[in-house]
Amino acid sequence: MRILVFLWLFFLPLCSVLFRIHIALVSGECLGGSRLCLEDEKSMLLQLKNSLKFKSNVSMKLVTWNESVGCCSWEGVTWDSNGHVVGLDLSSELISGGFNSSSSLFSLRHLQRLNLANNSFNSSQIPSGFDKLGNLTYLNLSATGFYGQIPIEISRLTRLVTIDFSILYFPGVPTLKLENPNLRMLVQNLAELRELYLNGVNISAQGKEWCRALSSSVPNLQVLSLPSCYLSGPLDSSLQKLRSLSSIRLDSNNFSAPVPEFLANFSNLTQLRLSSCGLYGTFPEKIFQVPTLQILDLSNNKLLLGSLPEFPQNGSLETLVLPDTKFSGKVPNSIGNLKRLTRIELARCNFSGPIPNSTANLARLVYLDLSENKFSGPIPPFSLSKNLTRINLSHNHLTGPIPSSHLDGLVNLVTLDLSKNSLNGSLPMPLFSLPSLQKIQLSNNQFSGPLSKFSVVPSVLDTLDLSSNNLEGQIPVSIFDLQCLSILDLSSNKFNGTVLLSSFQKLGNLTTLSLSYNNLSINSSVGNPTLPLLLNLTTLKLASCKLRTLPDLSTQSRLTYLDLSDNQIPGSIPNWIRKIGNGSLLHLNLSHNLLEDLQETFSNFTPSLSILDLHSNQLHGQIPTPPQFCSYVDYSDNRFTSSIPDGIGVYISFTIFFSLSKNNITGSIPRSICNATYLQVLDFSNNNLSGKIPSCLIEYGTLGVLNLRRNNFSGAIPGKFPVNCLLQTLDLSRNHIEGKIPGSLANCTALEVLNLGNNQMNGTFPCLLKNITTLRVLVLRGNNFQGSIGCRKSNSTWAMLQIVDLAFNNFSGKLPATCFSTWTAMMAGENEVQSKLKHLQFRVLQFSQLYYQDAVTVTSKGLEMELVKVLTLYTSIDLSCNNFQGDIPEVMGNFTSLYVLNLSHNGFTGHIPSSIGNLRQLESLDLSRNRLSGEIPTQLANLNFLSVLNLSFNQLVGRIPPGNQMQTFSETSYEGNKELCGWPLINCTDPPPTQDKRFQDKRFQDKEEFDWEFIITGLGFGVGAGIIVAPLIFWKKGRKWLDECVDRFVLLILPIVRLLYTNYGRVEAEEAFGIELTDITGGYEDSDEEKDEIEFGSFDVRFCVFCTKLDIGMKKPIHDPNCSCHDSPPILSSSSSSSSSSSQI
Repeated sequence: MRILVFLWLFFLPLCSVLFRIHIALVSGECLGGSRLCLEDEKSMLLQLKNSLKFKSNVSMKLVTWNESVGCCSWEGVTWDSNGHVVGLDLSSELISGGFNSSSSLFSLRHLQRLNLANNSFNSSQIPSGFDKLGNLTYLNLSATGFYGQIPIEISRLTRLVTIDFSILYFPGVPTLKLENPNLRMLVQNLAELRELYLNGVNISAQGKEWCRALSSSVPNLQVLSLPSCYLSGPLDSSLQKLRSLSSIRLDSNNFSAPVPEFLANFSNLTQLRLSSCGLYGTFPEKIFQVPTLQILDLSNNKLLLGSLPEFPQNGSLETLVLPDTKFSGKVPNSIGNLKRLTRIELARCNFSGPIPNSTANLARLVYLDLSENKFSGPIPPFSLSKNLTRINLSHNHLTGPIPSSHLDGLVNLVTLDLSKNSLNGSLPMPLFSLPSLQKIQLSNNQFSGPLSKFSVVPSVLDTLDLSSNNLEGQIPVSIFDLQCLSILDLSSNKFNGTVLLSSFQKLGNLTTLSLSYNNLSINSSVGNPTLPLLLNLTTLKLASCKLRTLPDLSTQSRLTYLDLSDNQIPGSIPNWIRKIGNGSLLHLNLSHNLLEDLQETFSNFTPSLSILDLHSNQLHGQIPTPPQFCSYVDYSDNRFTSSIPDGIGVYISFTIFFSLSKNNITGSIPRSICNATYLQVLDFSNNNLSGKIPSCLIEYGTLGVLNLRRNNFSGAIPGKFPVNCLLQTLDLSRNHIEGKIPGSLANCTALEVLNLGNNQMNGTFPCLLKNITTLRVLVLRGNNFQGSIGCRKSNSTWAMLQIVDLAFNNFSGKLPATCFSTWTAMMAGENEVQSKLKHLQFRVLQFSQLYYQDAVTVTSKGLEMELVKVLTLYTSIDLSCNNFQGDIPEVMGNFTSLYVLNLSHNGFTGHIPSSIGNLRQLESLDLSRNRLSGEIPTQLANLNFLSVLNLSFNQLVGRIPPGNQMQTFSETSYEGNKELCGWPLINCTDPPPTQDKRFQDKRFQDKEEFDWEFIITGLGFGVGAGIIVAPLIFWKKGRKWLDECVDRFVLLILPIVRLLYTNYGRVEAEEAFGIELTDITGGYEDSDEEKDEIEFGSFDVRFCVFCTKLDIGMKKPIHDPNCSCHDSPPILSSSSSSSSSSSQI
């Protein structure tokens, strides 16, 4: 018995061991922790692997599934204690191809977690076999390449806690969608769902529909992520039933609704992302107060208003993203309480006031972007924010210097952008010692002084932009030690000295070099012309660098942008220039040089050349055909004398801008021009072209500017303007155009400038254009138009009109006060005008800085002047030399921004309206040769800027109003009014204006007594002047010597006041308000020759159009001491005849 018991005890463990070995051999392998992997599930995994396509050389998981390796080493597989597969992670395996519902994947019935994210299943549909995986709690099919309808079988996975079907949306690529089943059907059985990610899935549901579907089916939802799902709003209040929501991401849906206040009721909310949702109204401040909120993103809701509240101590907010909204006001100082803040983005909002110094307390801050706002004051210190990697405060109104201490310790700073502010002082040189700094952008400020030599630590700096400041002195040699430098822009400063272009060869990584607009003299010679100047150079800007020869750049194989404009380069354009960039040259600007001809036609250029600017040279002979695919071609202001090539249309078939203005081109416009169907700007002005205008130029649907002024075109305006007319400028003035204004011109609803002056046109006032609300300039001068100028049944005629010139026609009748009352642009106050200050211009290329500047000739102060850049603040009305009758409307006194008013040579009667005294900006007032009666209103004495006044040949009576301004005019301003008296008319008995009593007493002392003091003084001046002047009359060399002395003196003095003096009688000035006066002609008489133009040369002059006016001689400035001048926005331009194009290059 004992033996039996002993044997039983001995064999029982042995059998147990043998049994386990048998199990292992039959059903799987032993894993650590007493776990098993069942043989049948292992087999199913191998079968799944064989059905999938993947690259074994990049696979990290599937490649480990091998029978020769224990299943415990299979990556991405999770087994339970019973040997079942419960987790499968095949994410980012670059799997291609699809699988269907019969796949062995769906035989893994114990599977709980499945992750197939970041693969590419070749745009196949999601298989319908997922309902077989009833134990799934986690399903991630994000970025898998599946498309089409999400199958209904997903809704049967009732244990699901997390669903992620997010996709990466690309236009034209098929996406996932929820139509049938829709969102409600998908989630109706998923009561356990906690996280729902459907990013990019096309749900296309209304606000109530999708909000109620979620709130009724998934009450425990914590994460809701539905960006770019084509959802519409507004957000339904039923959504607030989801009390557990902690993360809401609904960005890039078109809700077009306000932000509901109930979002502040989610007490667990940590993340709220509503960017690009079309939100408007005012953002509820209560949402900022949610104590758990960590991330708030409202960016790109351009109608969303709001302001930042006072923040409590130790708030949870970590990320605040509000760019491209209408948030405004000041940033509260309490923002320093948000100690956890790592990211602040407030770009392109309306914030103002100073940047709070409390931002210095944000020690965790990594990213700060406050660009394109109205922040003012100094830059706060950032020395405590050691983790900062990016600071962008550009496009604000920040002032003051940058103390070096503000940037101490920023060892992680990568990007610093302070451009386009008003910062001053010297450059903070310690910037160059920050070890991680890659980009320094300080352009468009007021930094001054020299760029000092700096010590270069091992530097990773790749961008240095100091352009548009007042830096001076020589370029320090330290620059050439920045070996990683890729972009160097020192343009528009005051650097001086001679620079060898070859010295930049030390910067082997340089791709962009800009030295334009300094006082530098560039020596373009290179040591070995067979080697490239800089191997990686793509952009070279050397405008206004005193270049006298073209640098040999034929070996620059990567150059795409070349600007050598505003230099003194003579001779021919060499043929090697077409080799630049090995066919990749996109931008070539050789304008404003002394170039005379081309060695080779541009038609042989690489087709990639997009911008070709040769204007303002001395090119002559035949017009060169441009490269066939060039978008911008400017040959204006040269000496071409040939006709336009017959086949020109073939070469400009893809051209957007084409200008031949200000040459001496003859012949007609060839018919091939009709092939240029992409043209937006065509400028043939100031030539000798003749014939008829091709009808296709009128019928183009793409033209925005058509300028044919100052030619000899004849006939009527041909063709019909298309229904989709895009014209903004139509200038056919100074030709021989006949006929009426076409009615189809009313289709050009974007028209801003219409100039048909000095032609032979007839008809009536163009009321057919009354619905063009954008019209700013209307010139019909010097034609045969007739009839009244009022438009009946119209209350909205030309609210933006600013220049009206109807002179020298046959218009008649009374001036329509109702019509005038709609010209509200002339009624704007000074502050309102300045806030909207800009030039009339047409952007040529949408993403470039190329503009076409409109121009118009107006008559002011008896002279013709050409506004080469028409400012929106300049307003004038010229109705002279017509047959108008009746009273001058009182409403004209509302045109408070008017500069010129000319109603002369008509038949106006009645009194001069006293309301004209309200026109405080008026410079020129001409009411002569009418039948006006009554007294001159005393209010005219308040017109402080009035420099031209002509009330002659009327029937005015009484005394001329006293006042400093009225008594500055000569008697010719009042002649022809028989009953008018007062200074300066000589037929009046009134004494001249009173003088200082001391002089009166001295003057009327004993008349028989000589005043020897005055006699001796006069004799002294006379003798002195005679001694100096008399020899100069007869001594030629003396006169020449004196001229040279005067020139040297003027050259020394004028630069101090920013004027440039040239010895041929022309004074050019830097642009104050972009107004250039050219083509000045004399006034007109009462003969048929009134319309003829008498050229007197030209001059440009700088003056403040708000505060300084010129006197009647156009020589002496009159300045208002109570007025402040305002600067014009800078526009770099290159004029082109009557109109011009400008480019910032």
